Formats: sequence, structure tokens, C-alpha cells
Amino acid sequence: MTIFQPKLVMIDVDGTLVDSVPDLAYCVDQMMLSLDMPVRGEETVRHWVGNGVPRLVERALTGELDGSPSKEAFDKAYPIFLDLYAQNSSVRSTLYEGVMEGLDYLKSKDYLLGCVTNKAEQFTLPLLQSLGIIDYFGIVISGDTLEKKKPDPLPLIHGANFFNIKPNECLMLGDSVSDVKAARAASFQIICMSYGYNHGNNIADENPDLVIDSMAQLRDYL
Repeated sequence: MTIFQPKLVMIDVDGTLVDSVPDLAYCVDQMMLSLDMPVRGEETVRHWVGNGVPRLVERALTGELDGSPSKEAFDKAYPIFLDLYAQNSSVRSTLYEGVMEGLDYLKSKDYLLGCVTNKAEQFTLPLLQSLGIIDYFGIVISGDTLEKKKPDPLPLIHGANFFNIKPNECLMLGDSVSDVKAARAASFQIICMSYGYNHGNNIADENPDLVIDSMAQLRDYL
């Protein structure tokens, strides 16, 4: 059995700590209605989350994971979504089962904790605050904190530098291929959650160091 001994654990938000799809899907569908376009529904939106809000809006407009709408269509839709999400970033979102147990365990063992997400800061901080977990983290790196976001390694390297910890002494906790790519490029170890948003694909196929079903299981591996 793999036992991890990191000094720093950097944790993703959407699909790892928080099931934010109910809020995101609500905003997508309200945006689509205001544009006189067909709604997409929660199940479809669940496969589109994980690369930031602009990408989600592009996917909603085209109905495709790799779709690119016209600039005109995007420029019309994007502000509508931002207004909706500003009012609905934590209305329907919930912590996954096992998250509090996992965070409390990490805190009890004095691990340094950081949060790293592709969600913009204006949505990230209120969400973490309203769900009562913001104080667990010594740093929160959002999608617009730096000039690059995951899958680029920069946010993880920034987190390691902030705490003055070597990358090979750090662990990433995520749920998607962009988390795995960022961790590998930053020389972090990576544990993935089985329940997250990986565009409907099995995250085990991306070969993270470990896949677990609940953050409560961290006590068995750290």
C-alpha cells in the first residue's frame, strides 16, 4: 500500500471538496432561457465542469465539450452567466461526504493546506466561506490569481513556494485530468477522488498515484 508523507497538501475545489454542479447547471439553464436557447440540464453540465466559467459558457452555447461559439454569442452570454452565478455560487452547492472528516484529519496532523482551483476568486472565496471551510487553508489560489491556471503547473509551484516547501514534498488532491497534468508537471504526488468531474471519464485512466472514494480515507494513506 502506498503511504504518502507530504509536508503540503494542495486541494482542488469543484469535484473534490464541493459538488458545485447544481448551482452551475441552474445558472447555465437560466442563461440559456434568457437567450431563447434550449436548456442543458444538470447531467449534461456535470460533464462540462472543470476548466473555468468561460469554458463552461462556451460548452453550454455549443452543446459540445470542445465547442467554440462565435465571439458575438459568447460576449452576449458570458455577462449573463456571471450575473447569475454571482447570486448563485453557493445556494445549491454542498460539500461531498467525507470532506470535513478529511480536512479535520489533515489539520489534526498539522499538514500545511492550500486550495487551488480554476474557479475565479470572486466565486471561490464566497463559496469556501459559506461552506465553512475557508479557514483550513493557508493560501487560496484561484483561476485568476496568476497568469496561468491548471493544467499548467504554475499554481501548484506558486503554492509550494508560498510555504517554502519543495515540490517533491507536496501532494495534490483533485478529481480531473487537468489536476493530474498540473501535479505531474509540478513534480507533486497526486491523489484523485473517484466521484469528481472528469468529463464523464474514469480518472483512474489518467494514472494518478491513488484513487479514493472519500476524503475520509486519507487517514489510511497519509
